[in-house]
Amino acid sequence: MALDTEYVRAQFPAFRRPGLQGLANFENAGGSYACGFVIDRLTRFYTERKIQPYGPATPSRLGGEEMDEARRRMAALLGVATDELSFGPSTTQNTYVLAQAFRQWLQPGEAIVVTNQDHEANSGPWRRLQAEGIEIREWKMDPDTGHLNPETLEPLLDDSVRLVCFPHCSNVVGEINPVTEITAMAHAAGAFACVDGVSYAPHGFPDVGNLGPDIYLFSAYKTYGPHQGLMVIRRELGKLLPNQAHYFNAEPLYKRFTPAGPDHAQIAACAGMADYVDALADHHGGPKEGSAARGAFVHDLMRTREQELLQPLLDAVKSRNTLRLLGPSVAEGRAPTVALDLGRDPEPVVEALAQRGIMAGGGDFYACRALEAMGVPAGQGVLRVSFTHYTSAEEVEKLIDAFDDLL
Repeated sequence: MALDTEYVRAQFPAFRRPGLQGLANFENAGGSYACGFVIDRLTRFYTERKIQPYGPATPSRLGGEEMDEARRRMAALLGVATDELSFGPSTTQNTYVLAQAFRQWLQPGEAIVVTNQDHEANSGPWRRLQAEGIEIREWKMDPDTGHLNPETLEPLLDDSVRLVCFPHCSNVVGEINPVTEITAMAHAAGAFACVDGVSYAPHGFPDVGNLGPDIYLFSAYKTYGPHQGLMVIRRELGKLLPNQAHYFNAEPLYKRFTPAGPDHAQIAACAGMADYVDALADHHGGPKEGSAARGAFVHDLMRTREQELLQPLLDAVKSRNTLRLLGPSVAEGRAPTVALDLGRDPEPVVEALAQRGIMAGGGDFYACRALEAMGVPAGQGVLRVSFTHYTSAEEVEKLIDAFDDLL
């Protein structure tokens, strides 16, 4: 069954707001619209549960139950155990906490592999450990294509490597990396695998348990939810790393890497993301049982729709002499996050698109290393347009027409 775009858009209050009418949102890689299920849960928590959770009073008890529900349902959707999912204020901060745990666990001379394809959140925190005597090895992408070739990872792996960090999908290159293959290579070398899923998860929640990495991170505010970072840490690794929380929170795995008190309301609201997946699965005739199976069904619905919309856009830009498309020119195997090197400051084009009712982005998007590796001058930036399954064909056509005039 094809994705019912009309039904999908009806689940997002933003599409009904007068101030957003006529505006085409192509800045989704910076943050998606929130679905109504999330907004309703967040409103309910702030209006009916806004006291310390987990107490015996009804509002307190219900608040704690809603927080537990969010963890339970999102973990099930991701194919992992409930206590293997942690919440934090952002993916960047979650990664810094993890890096501090590894700093205490690793020995001088041991190594971490990072890439130059990553957003800085899954690169900078690890690179800083070099000052602590940890060796940092860089897995470089192809400077022409942006491709991260697993064959070039092999020479970096030996028995001193403890962690391999890489993106599921780059936020400027767009190509989807083979997580299972790379994770297997890391494991064969005796290392753990840490995957930044921020740029992939908005296009379908992954079955992390099936993919196999030891760490998987993404941001709820880019997956139709509140401003939270979600972090899967598989139990084997989580119990090895030193506790980063209060000493009395060391035992529960999901508290072990949360130094500060959690944002109760936003965690509770994250259950709305699972509500949304369930609604899509039910509406489109998906499996009745199994959270991960229902999530996989919705994932495929989203990806199929996105690829249908993405290919015409790629075709419209890939052969233009006035710009350079970063990453693959074929929709299959890449996310609908399209970065264009204009050879000049992209901001005037961003402003011109805004005048036409099209929201886009310009800059480096915290992927400075990736852009510089691909020959984009420091400080110049790229034009980036990004969409999700809720984008309409008419909005893509509007963008292509604007490109015809402006690029």
